[in-house]
Amino acid sequence: MLVSMNLLVAALELVLPTGCAGCGDTDRRCAAGLCTSCRHALAAAVPIGWQLCRPGGEVLPAFAAAPYEGVVRSILLEYKEHARLGLRPSLAACLLLSVIAALGADAAAAPSVAGTGRPTLLVPVPSAAATRRARGHDPVGALARIVARQLRACALAVEVCAQLRQSRLVADQSGLDIAARRTNLAGAIEVRNPATVRGRRVIVVDDIVTTGVTALEATRALTAADATVSGVAAVAATIRRFPRSQPVSESVDGPQRVRPMHPIVLVRGPPGAD
Repeated sequence: MLVSMNLLVAALELVLPTGCAGCGDTDRRCAAGLCTSCRHALAAAVPIGWQLCRPGGEVLPAFAAAPYEGVVRSILLEYKEHARLGLRPSLAACLLLSVIAALGADAAAAPSVAGTGRPTLLVPVPSAAATRRARGHDPVGALARIVARQLRACALAVEVCAQLRQSRLVADQSGLDIAARRTNLAGAIEVRNPATVRGRRVIVVDDIVTTGVTALEATRALTAADATVSGVAAVAATIRRFPRSQPVSESVDGPQRVRPMHPIVLVRGPPGAD
């Protein structure tokens, strides 16, 4: 029933006049929830790549299609919190860029991506069950499934494996600094059925990466289940700027801060293309 209602809401948004999810303008014509200007802004966003520091100093490549700011931030919040499901194709196109970058950065995944080995798994970061019920949809999982379908249509062996869940209650992350988020999430994510990811190459997918703590906790849980996490892919990420004199910590006592991000080059379609 919930799936049917979500499909109905998405269909209505495509045909009925709505305000733009990016700028809020109600006077412009909005195709799939975005005016032409905001659609172009989303398509023109500069992809970013960086490294997350794991315990022991090991780094994990991470990619996002855009900085989490301005129009991109507004679109994501409208999609997540207000169920603007008509935005899924545009946001899935962004996540697709990041997943392709993560696949390209993992040389060991080449055989599986080419279809000669076991498929690479896209594993969505989980939301709390109560949050998912309140929103009425699964924001990250839905985007991951669209991306997987698009990649399989290009003969790439990729599957979605939504096996992560929160094993205990956690506090709302908003307003918490990195240390508090790390404490809040420590050991809070687990794999439902470890056999589904054992021995598999995995890309952790999320809609937004802020500090990277959630992605690293998901990576810890997957690694404990004997999966190999080759990267993180997100729609958008918060760019953290560090003074040149302030080094990024690489101590072994837990997940560390996100390294400074740098632009990466990805091939995009024309503005507005989904």
